[in-house]
Amino acid sequence: MRHGQRIGVFGGTFDPIHHGHLIIADELRYRLDLDCVLFLPAGRPPHKTDQDITADEHRLAMLRMAIDGDDYFDISMIDMENEGLSYTAESMREHQRRFPDATLTFLMGQDSYRDLPYWHKPGELVQHVRLGVALRPGVVVDSDYIEHRIPEVRGRVDLIDVPLIQIASSDIRRRVRQDEPLRYHVPVAVESYIRTHNLYRSMVQDDRF
Repeated sequence: MRHGQRIGVFGGTFDPIHHGHLIIADELRYRLDLDCVLFLPAGRPPHKTDQDITADEHRLAMLRMAIDGDDYFDISMIDMENEGLSYTAESMREHQRRFPDATLTFLMGQDSYRDLPYWHKPGELVQHVRLGVALRPGVVVDSDYIEHRIPEVRGRVDLIDVPLIQIASSDIRRRVRQDEPLRYHVPVAVESYIRTHNLYRSMVQDDRF
């Protein structure tokens, strides 16, 4: 990547990646005038350590298929290369080290923004990056409360209304288990990969996002 870029970083487990992820990432890229978006697949997210997350190799393969041929999208392996827990503040500090001349924006949904005061070192996070928050239509967030809890966040957040995309990875996993169609929920190549590798067939209770 060339120096001086405006880079968005979109974190998640992407288990699996779906069209909702792609639409939101592209909408935020356009609305925030970003040069590119790096998808940051989680390695060991601290809030899901006891959950059964699909193997890195499968999540990464599906992500690569989903963004193949898109000049605006790429993948960051920083979290997957980290053998410890994946904390966003530490991940973004490493991104800043690797892209010292870039302006970094961490992309997140409104639920994550609401929970930001409970994240690991949220004040340190916003010292390294701006935040681009995708808002569901008609939803108001209590930014005053968040700024009260995290003073460093003031002036470093862009709240962006995005289309309502009612697709969730948890629902896709449920659909696979119940033999429901995935058409238009995930890219064709991702659906084929899920079927070929027999992913998400377990009947274990699935409360992941």
